[in-house]
Amino acid sequence: MRYAFIDAEKATESNPGGHSVTLMCKVLGVSRSGYYAYLAARPAAEERARQEDELAAEIRQIHTGSRRAYGVPRITAALRRKGRRINRKRVERLMRERGIRGITRRKRRSLTRPDKKAAVSPDLIGRDFTAAEPGTRLVSDITYLPTLAGWWYLATVIDLATREVIGYAMADHHRAELVVDALKMAAGRGALEEGCITHSDRGSEYTSREYRTLIKELGLRQSMGRTGSCYDNAAAESFFGLLKAEIGTTVWESHEAARADVFRFIEVEYNRTRLRKHPVYGYVTPVETRTLTTQDLAPAA
Repeated sequence: MRYAFIDAEKATESNPGGHSVTLMCKVLGVSRSGYYAYLAARPAAEERARQEDELAAEIRQIHTGSRRAYGVPRITAALRRKGRRINRKRVERLMRERGIRGITRRKRRSLTRPDKKAAVSPDLIGRDFTAAEPGTRLVSDITYLPTLAGWWYLATVIDLATREVIGYAMADHHRAELVVDALKMAAGRGALEEGCITHSDRGSEYTSREYRTLIKELGLRQSMGRTGSCYDNAAAESFFGLLKAEIGTTVWESHEAARADVFRFIEVEYNRTRLRKHPVYGYVTPVETRTLTTQDLAPAA
């Protein structure tokens, strides 16, 4: 700061009323050599500052594009995918200095209302939310979205091998046909294997005759967690927490507005652009995970 003050107050043609560099160095208790070293290093410092500003702007752009949801790990991964050779600690420092923060998810209330008379299927997942191949293990759940027109319900089906939402349905109710429609979409686009496990909670929608008939027709195996245990269906619960945190809307104006936001989040953002750390492929999107997994599983020519 003292060197900057000397540089601003020194006598020059444009500042004839300024002071002698020698005098100011003596008064401020610094050396003339230190001042001239500061001048020599200033262009490099200014270039570093310019580069930091450019990087910070790029970080902010990625952060905004993620609905301000991405934290340090995903922003670092996004920068590397764009060709940046970047250190995570540098990203963390810049985000901290510029006040850029990811979203913290809020807890959600469960919709599970079990039918006490319905038979319960065994838990074939056992809190192991992984799968070696797409179309072999699925998780399903229902959540609600508040709108000025009343509750809006969303049912999803997620492939555990890719974490892609392969099936979903929305309606102003959460009767059995909601989860049936979501599973039909999953069967139509998810290339489900014979004997694929479809896991859910014990809600009456999932123990309904309509849903179980569809499971039988598709050749799937039903699995259920325990009542009141969110950990038994944690992968599905996690997605809903993510959706509500990243969309950011508290109350929608209408069912149509909620539908449009959810559709865009699932089809445009989550499945195709949101990065998730995969144990083999690194930070990739769910659709990329499906492609990479399929390629790895394809028999050699």
